[in-house]
Amino acid sequence: MDGGSAMSNPKLEVLTPQNCQMIFIDQQPQMAFGVQSMDRQVLKNNVVGLAKAAKVFNIPTIITTVESESFSGFTYPELLDVFPGHKLLERTSMNSWDDQKVRDALAANGRKKVVVSGLWTEVCNNSFALCAMGEGDYEIYMVADASGGTSKDAHDFAMQRMIQAGAVPVTWQQVLLEWQRDWARKETYDAVMAIVKEHSGAYGMGVDYAYTMVHKAKQRTASEHEVLAAVPAR
Repeated sequence: MDGGSAMSNPKLEVLTPQNCQMIFIDQQPQMAFGVQSMDRQVLKNNVVGLAKAAKVFNIPTIITTVESESFSGFTYPELLDVFPGHKLLERTSMNSWDDQKVRDALAANGRKKVVVSGLWTEVCNNSFALCAMGEGDYEIYMVADASGGTSKDAHDFAMQRMIQAGAVPVTWQQVLLEWQRDWARKETYDAVMAIVKEHSGAYGMGVDYAYTMVHKAKQRTASEHEVLAAVPAR
């Protein structure tokens, strides 16, 4: 890529493990109850797949919560299992940007590209994105299929508003493969394939088929898949 072009428009830079950070906003059960823009189980699958990708590539990650005990409930255990012991940034505001702890965490990570997955798209994601771009001069990469709104219109029009303001729409699998970029990067290859097989639906099924039918790999049981998924990247 031409260096001058990238400097004049940093959004021409692909996402790499070195140039971005990740924030999960309010991935909590009561927030998920209100999601009508997509299947909730698919949403959780995508969120957890994205979280595993962030861990594999050592992406600095922030997890925020809102009114956990009084309304929203606690963060998905499947997400917490990916980041055991990770500090959660609890707040009262619908807008994470309003919380100084969140702004401090973003600044401490030192990366202007922010990949966002959150609930709800039209409230918490939208307000955070607009303020982070406007007041914080961050670049926002909004993960559309790891975020949900209270209706399809609510999600879609919020995405449009953020895009018009300068946010970049992405999907979780797009982010995963942009981080991997080259299959010759063997240090993350096995872990990425484990994520794909568990969370990428038809793509994962195709990988399993290719391994066993084309490359004649030994067929694995479901429990062996779980063990492989738990193995850290080498």
